[in-house]
Amino acid sequence: MPVKDSNGNLLNEGDSVILVKSLPVKGTSVTLKKGMVIKNIRLTDSEEEIECKVDKVKMVLKTCFLKKG
Repeated sequence: MPVKDSNGNLLNEGDSVILVKSLPVKGTSVTLKKGMVIKNIRLTDSEEEIECKVDKVKMVLKTCFLKKG
């Protein structure tokens, strides 16, 4: 299944993405800032989500908040 970012670009394993909106992380006081680059993404079973590591913490992000970098 094709996984697309907020602009409709196709995402692949290992791509880098950029956040288009600041996102608070549930359960912490950390906020991922707009414009932050996230490298080496992994695709999930859902076409609306990707997995990544930010500051050595594994996270799942929605593709509607990402653009291909």
